[in-house]
Amino acid sequence: MAKVLMLYSTTDGHTIEICRRLASVISAAGDSTELVDLIDGPSLDHFEFDKIVIGASIRYGRHRKTVYEFIRTNRETLERYPNALFSVNVVARKPGKDTPGTNPYLRKFLARIEWVPQNLGVFAGKIDYPSLGPFDRTMIRFILWIGKGPTDTTGTYEFTDWDRVEEFGRLIARL
Repeated sequence: MAKVLMLYSTTDGHTIEICRRLASVISAAGDSTELVDLIDGPSLDHFEFDKIVIGASIRYGRHRKTVYEFIRTNRETLERYPNALFSVNVVARKPGKDTPGTNPYLRKFLARIEWVPQNLGVFAGKIDYPSLGPFDRTMIRFILWIGKGPTDTTGTYEFTDWDRVEEFGRLIARL
């Protein structure tokens, strides 16, 4: 039984939902998973693991600085273990922007880091307009209007393909 350390950065909580689904799939395959929020500034020295996964959401076209800093600080350790990285963004709801090779946010992210993850995933996220503050609600609505997405601010729109998430979980279990 392998131990999977899954680190995540979430903006509105959907990335942790994806991590929990991945952990469920990984657990069903016989491995254990520990979930850790990157906002807490974890040190890899404090964990026992055989595999490592990083999941990160984007907001306004960028992943959080904590993700970049963690990777920069821990690159050598990341490279020594079977690993994976996935990005969560609403642009991935569109065909042709829903794979690691075609998603513009993941491609931009990978160009900015020195680590080359062994396995990549990209998942469409979720927009929960009612839970957003006025500024974010307005900005995201405008961005989605430009991208021909849903703009009714009374709604919640989940675009995640959970079958793809589970497939990624099975891939992690096989590492």
